[in-house]
Amino acid sequence: MAIGDVYEATVGDCTDIYYVDTGMYDVPEYGAVYILDTERPALVDTGIGANYERILDAMAEVGIEPADLEVIAVTHVHLDHAGGAGYLAEACPNATVYVHEYGARHLVDPERLWEGTKGAVGDQIQFYAEPKPVPEERIVEFTDGDVIDLGDQTLEAHHAPGHAPHQVVFYDAAVDAVFTADAAGLYTPSIDEVNVTSPPVNFDLAQALEDVEMLQSLDPGTLCYAHFGPAPTGDRLETYADILPEWVEAIEEKRAELGDDDAVIEHFVETVETPEIWGERKASAEVAMNVRGVLVALDREE
Repeated sequence: MAIGDVYEATVGDCTDIYYVDTGMYDVPEYGAVYILDTERPALVDTGIGANYERILDAMAEVGIEPADLEVIAVTHVHLDHAGGAGYLAEACPNATVYVHEYGARHLVDPERLWEGTKGAVGDQIQFYAEPKPVPEERIVEFTDGDVIDLGDQTLEAHHAPGHAPHQVVFYDAAVDAVFTADAAGLYTPSIDEVNVTSPPVNFDLAQALEDVEMLQSLDPGTLCYAHFGPAPTGDRLETYADILPEWVEAIEEKRAELGDDDAVIEHFVETVETPEIWGERKASAEVAMNVRGVLVALDREE
């Protein structure tokens, strides 16, 4: 697998689903955008704005012209998922952007989201492009249980606010697959490993575990991870439900021991094992961000 490569999803019952490695943070196997070659051609998520041309190239490889794209379905408005929405809406004039009602205003006016992202991702902001606004008339808001019609398939939205209040997952019953956003963690296919995601400022452990239970209740055959790629569901949701509270507990205990949040972050950056393919720079930034998210959540509980 390499940055810019386009793959057909052949897991389980998947058909007419493709995904591109967007090269997010200059790392392979981290950021995926899904292309659905359905009657109403669709994208699920848009990546960060800096990589949007790779998505257009991937669409061309699948055989979808920019003017033919009809649906841009955003799982949530964090900029690693929605940062390219304005760029792609501009390039694809007939596409409608679908987003949860809690996140729509941030696509219309992304200034506050941009400033918040700078604080959340730290030095990783160098890999981003400042988001372009999506014209309000190009946006359709949805909520839990709503369905996006793709003609021969549908995307059913299920609210999953443990990661962010504006997050949903999409269930595609025709292929028995869920586009998981960040609700099922980070998956690295080359080592078949799931890692946690708990970024600031809205991570909520109890709700995140409820989101996993919701995914289990859907009982999909395939999980289409935004980070990264499709995989058989197997026991991956059970694994995530185990490792997420263990992660939070470990940070809480280390904070009580060290009494200094910077020291806590440094400890986990130095000790947590991460996928080798991320490289040292991305691994350190990812761990630090996720530790900060837990610390913010612990403060909120107090």
